[in-house]
Order: sequence, then structure tokens, then C-alpha cells
Amino acid sequence: MMSVSRDAAGPCLAPGGSVLAVGAFDGLHRGHAALLARVRERAAARAMLPLVISFEPLPRAFFARAPLPRLGSVRDKLEGLCAAGMTRALLLRFNAELAAMSAEDFVRDVLVRRAGAREIWVGADFRFGHARHGDVALLERLGDEAGFVTRVFDTQHDAGERVSSSAIRAALANGAFADAARLLGRPFAIGGRVVRGQQLGRTLGYPTANIRLGRRVSPVQGIFAVRVDGATAGSLPGGRSGASCARDTGASLPGVASLGLRPTVGGREPLLEVHLFDFDGDLYGRRLAVEFVAKLRDEEKFASLDALTAQMHRDAAAARAILGMPLSVSA
Repeated sequence: MMSVSRDAAGPCLAPGGSVLAVGAFDGLHRGHAALLARVRERAAARAMLPLVISFEPLPRAFFARAPLPRLGSVRDKLEGLCAAGMTRALLLRFNAELAAMSAEDFVRDVLVRRAGAREIWVGADFRFGHARHGDVALLERLGDEAGFVTRVFDTQHDAGERVSSSAIRAALANGAFADAARLLGRPFAIGGRVVRGQQLGRTLGYPTANIRLGRRVSPVQGIFAVRVDGATAGSLPGGRSGASCARDTGASLPGVASLGLRPTVGGREPLLEVHLFDFDGDLYGRRLAVEFVAKLRDEEKFASLDALTAQMHRDAAAARAILGMPLSVSA
């Protein structure tokens, strides 16, 4: 279990001291994993708590004019931090008040008083505080006064490429799922609970499990060959409640998926619709993780449902081929 707090003010989360990392941690890629492993090791060596500070919404999203595509949900982030061995998480609400906090106040009030920092790990380009005035040099100077040390974690590279959330978003936007998986350290997936839809797919011969994205903006849109894990997860933590790291993992199931606005039927909100091949079961209410294997095409508006159905047959056949499955009789 990992204890999660949301407020910048409050009692010290680590009275005996903490070794902590600060960052956005969107997607929890290989670079993040290496950083968190170092924090966990140093905390064990110093008999302190491994603690992580992150933000929701992400600062970049808060200031952006357009919605920021996310590599993972808040739930994904918390489960990943817990699995990485963090015992405390301070998931700060990034709002106008926090954005206006000076870098010096952030260090003294949040890092030291709230998080009990004795050792802080950040990237070399880490910036914080109002107008991003805080940097590593400021952390080092204030650490001499407040009794903590600052450690700079080297940027991770793979095949000469920097491991970063931006690089992963770019790979996904280009349909390069193998490259994204290499940088992430796992296949890119979107998780969520199956809800009832219009059941149009069932009438067309392609029943789907539907997952709403809510406010989350996906870095991918279109039609895809996918694999689906029937994993379930602990309740999304809020306030001071704990985050569960446990997952019940079921068999991976092949399928074809659509993610977007469904222009042919006049969809108004993004929806992830997944048709599982050769599957007959009730998935309503279950949490699924949809792994994206390959992009088949962009969304398209068809003149009729017959034309849409014909394309769905072609998409299913293409997905089966990519996933190494025999063609169905109906396809």
C-alpha cells in the first residue's frame, strides 16, 4: 500500500526524513523507473521513507492552450508509483495558487516541511516555482540551509534516443508502437471500466466493450489491432487513502479497436470500443487494459452502415493477420 496526500499544507509526511523524487511522471517510462529505483535504494540505505511528489493536472497541461495528450491516467500513475516501491506520494493539486508559489516557498513549505526531504532527486533540467524560477542551483543553495542534499539523475537514453514522455507521445502519434514500447518499457495501453453503449456494434455483428476516456486526452486515435488484459485494480485513492499495487491479471485476448468520435454515427465524446475475437462473455463493469499493437487506419465517415460494416470486416481481417490469428468465417 502507498499513502497518498493531495495538499501542499499539512503535517510532515516523513518525520524521520525522506528520500524523494519530484516530477510529472506521465506514463512512468523507463527513465522514471530508473529514477524511482534509485530513490528506493537510497531510502533503504538511509533508513528513510521513499517519497514522490507529482502534480495533477500536470503543470504543462495547466498552462497549455490545447489539451495535453496523456500517456496514462491518474490511476495508472498511482499504481505505477506504488509498484515502484514508493510508500508515500504527495500528488499536489496544480492550480493558480500553487503556480504562484515562489520557488523558495516551494522548497521550504513543501519539500522540507511537508515532505521531510533529506535527499532530493531531480533531472538536470528540473524547473519549479513561480515562472519556473527554481532550478538545481537553487535547490543546492537552499539545501545547505535546510539540511538536504540534491542529486541530479542522468537522462536515460535508448539506442541514442532520449527517453522522455514527449518522445513517447511522438512515437505513438506516428503509429510507432514498438518504439513507444521500447521507451516505456512495456506496451502502450489504455485502461478503464467497461460501460454500456448504444449496442450498435452488436447489431452489425461486432459487439464491443466500451471504455469512456472522460477528460483524458489520448495520444492515439483511429482503428487498431489490440490485445486486451482483463486485469482489475484497487480503488483509485483520494485524499489520504492508500493506493493498491495489486492486479489480478487474466489472459490476454486479441481484438480490434476504435478510438475516437465515431463520425459515421455522430459520436460526441471520445470512446474506446473494443471487439474481442472469438469471445462470448459479459464484460460490463470489468476493468480492462487495452494494449495497442498496430494502427490500421484513421477514423473515417461512411455514407451508410452497410459501408461501415464492410470496412469493419476488412479491419477485423487485417487485425487478425497482424495478431497471428486465423481468419474467421464471417470475415
